[in-house]
Formats: sequence, C-alpha cells, structure tokens
Amino acid sequence: MDGIMNKLRNLDAYPKINEDFYSRTLSGGVITLVSSVVMFLLFFSELRLYLHVVTETKLVVDTSRGETLRINFDITFPALACSILSVDAMDLSGEQHLDVRHDIIKKRLDVHGNVIEARQDGIGAPKIEKPLQRHGGRLEHNETYCGSCYGAEAADDDCCNSCEDVREVYRKKGWALSNPDLIDQCKREGFLQKIKDEEGEGCNIYGFLEVNKVAGNFHFAPGKSFQQSNVHVHDLLAFQKDSFNISHKINRLAFGDYFPGVLNPLDSVQWTEEQPSGMYQYFIKVVPTVYTDVSGHTIQSNQFSVTEHFKGGEIGRLQSLPGVFFFYDLSPIKVTFTEQHVSFLHFLTNVCAIVGGVFTVSGILDSFVYHGQKAIKKKMEIGKLS
Repeated sequence: MDGIMNKLRNLDAYPKINEDFYSRTLSGGVITLVSSVVMFLLFFSELRLYLHVVTETKLVVDTSRGETLRINFDITFPALACSILSVDAMDLSGEQHLDVRHDIIKKRLDVHGNVIEARQDGIGAPKIEKPLQRHGGRLEHNETYCGSCYGAEAADDDCCNSCEDVREVYRKKGWALSNPDLIDQCKREGFLQKIKDEEGEGCNIYGFLEVNKVAGNFHFAPGKSFQQSNVHVHDLLAFQKDSFNISHKINRLAFGDYFPGVLNPLDSVQWTEEQPSGMYQYFIKVVPTVYTDVSGHTIQSNQFSVTEHFKGGEIGRLQSLPGVFFFYDLSPIKVTFTEQHVSFLHFLTNVCAIVGGVFTVSGILDSFVYHGQKAIKKKMEIGKLS
C-alpha cells in the first residue's frame, strides 16, 4: 500500500515549497493585483456572453413550394385623392388582383396631412331618387330596381345598380368609362362631384396583400384597371384630368412578419414629384428569411434590397401610366437566423483559459522583473566593491 502511495506522490505535478523559502517582493504584489483585476474583467465579459443569446446565421437553398407572400404596406400620397387611387397586383404565373379592396383601408387627408375620414373604399352612398330601370323607365313603388349596364352586361338579366357596378362590368369588357355623367347611376351618386369635392386632398392607404410566392409587381395608380388586348391599362378618362401628382411617402413596407433585427430599407422613404406626371418604380429583391428565437419559436419572413427608377410622363411618343410601381423578385437563397445560448462546457473552457492564461503570463512577467532587479542589484554591488 505504501508503494502505491509513493508512486502517486511521484506523479504530483505541483510540488510544494516550504514557506520559509518564499521571497515576497513589491513588484510581485503589484503584478498580482493587476492580474487579478484583468482576470476579473475577462471573467465578467465571458459571463455576459454566456448569459446573453448569440445569433447564428446560415445560408441555405430555398426549397419551399406553394407558399404565399404577405406584403404589408402603409403609403401616403399627399396630392392624390382616395377616390381615384386603386391598388393592383399581378405575378408571372398570370394571376391578377385588380382594384384590390379587401384588407385595405384608405384615410382622406387634408392639405396639412390631417385625417378627414377613414374608410374601406368607394365613392359614397347613392342618393335616394327614382333611378332609371334597365328597360328605360323610372323605378316605380311596386318594382324591384335593376339598373342598366349600358351594353356591358354579360347576360340579359344582369343588373348594374350602382356606379361601381357599371365601372366593374366596363372593366371586365375592357372598356373605358369616358363620361360618368352619361351613366344614370354615376350621376345619381355624384361620382364626378365627389371627385371634385376631394380635389387637393391626399390619401393614406395601408393594409396587406396576399400573393403567390413568385416574381410579380403591385402598384398604386389612379383609375380603375382592366385588360385590353392583353395589356394592363387604367381608365383615367373618367377623372377628366391631364396629370396626376404621384408624390408619396412610404411609411412602412415589409414582406412578411417583423422579426428582431430586421431592417426594411424603404421605411420612411419620401419622394416629391417635380415633373407633371410619371411612373416611379422600385425594383425589389426579396430574400426569404427564417428567424428562430431561443425558445424555439420560428418566424417565416423576408428581407429585401431595392433600387429606384423614375420614368417621365412622355418617352418619345409613348405615355407612361402615372403611379408608384413595386417590382419584386425572389432570391433562391434563404437566410436562417437561430438564437442560442453558449454551452456551459464552452463557458467553463473559456474561464479556465482566462485563469490559466493570466496566471501564466503574470508569472512570466513577475519572474522577468524579479530576476532583472536581482541582476541590476548584483551589478551595482560589484561596482561599489571595485
């Protein structure tokens, strides 16, 4: 048994020195104090890193299919009335959403930017008068109202009971509504008068669009849109205006939900029109992003980069559609952010490295100072003897 104990004693890598042989110096005390402070600061820094979460970033190929893209927007047009502003969305798959109204709110603004009224959409309530029937006579008490569609009805029994109904069937036919005052429904509802009443007003439009996750565009432009010979056009004749001021401020634009650290480059961007009319274009590259917090909750969202371009009202003999257009394309690369804590073993390893490193370096420094002082003292003594 004693032999085993002696063998273990011989393996001791930390031989002890009798305290009688210790030599304590002033320089050693200073170095010990400084190294202790450095060790504490480094330990505190490492402890902070351990207690806080770190975010790991990875780039992977986006293999998702059949998903939709949510576009959240909040845009202010200080010189474009709500009654003439419409929203359209279309993508490369051929799907179109013309004159989108659901999930969108419009706020009428005065010249100072104050809110006058907030509403879904539309030009107002119809006036109560005797409307013109489809057969040409005026509505009687015992009749059910069925307004004329003025040649745009798809079937003989179709009815257009409001100005908006007439504009919609005209849009489907690809016809322009040149003079709303010739339409009984629009005349009764005061379509043109409503537009004149809102002259000089602005509009704050906000909401969201749910589109296919393919390249496409959405835009804000005056007039009701329709397809004519496979070309997307807007009916501007009904407003009887030569130019439209498309100055705008993007209060917020995001592709997907918010997640910590997201930076949307178009937030609070403002542009003021200097030419009479034109098309302002934003070309956006959308990067799919997945954010997973430390609790495991995952947020599917997107980031994006953007470039801008303005096309004047007249390019040669062609005239551009006035409006604000957002053309977006999707990146094939997905970014993943994962929040996680530093493991305890990693923290323990770093603490040991700090303690051992500072202890070793301070020991080398103390040895250097001690032997240096000893050598200088010895030379001084030899100089005195000689």
